[in-house]
Amino acid sequence: MNRHWIPLLGILLVTGCSLDGGHSDLRQKMADVKRQPKGQIDPIPVFTPYQPYVYSAAGERSPFSRPMLEADQRVVGRRLDVAPDQDRQKELLERFNFDALTMVGTLSRSGQLWALIDDGDGGIHRITVGNYVGKNHGKVVNATASQVDVLEIVPDGTGGWIERPRALTLEEKDNK
Repeated sequence: MNRHWIPLLGILLVTGCSLDGGHSDLRQKMADVKRQPKGQIDPIPVFTPYQPYVYSAAGERSPFSRPMLEADQRVVGRRLDVAPDQDRQKELLERFNFDALTMVGTLSRSGQLWALIDDGDGGIHRITVGNYVGKNHGKVVNATASQVDVLEIVPDGTGGWIERPRALTLEEKDNK
């Protein structure tokens, strides 16, 4: 018997909601809103036109192209007598990249200054003017208490060689 009351109850609820008993205030509010003057839509904003970026180095040499011709390099100041000595015996610190080497101190013996170089593999080596360091035929040309000046000989990309100055500076570590 209870099953017959459920559909009847549903029909009564739907019918009760459709009566105009409590919606007169809603209809009045809608009518008031419709009577109000219509608003204006703001115009589309004006955007400044896009200014494209102008690449200013377009006339320069591409970093991916070969360097200047040999004739042009002579004009710039390329020395033709620069070349590494391939016949000399390599020194111990020439097995390491220059960037792996750090100067950690100096010592003086018989008036000659020696720089202490850490090879990055746990070894400390002493060098002075005339020694070679790094993989690019770097010769020590000057040594002071705080810096070692090295002149490397590197390929120029056209079959020749150029000199490149480098320096190892004394690195002091904080003792905290």
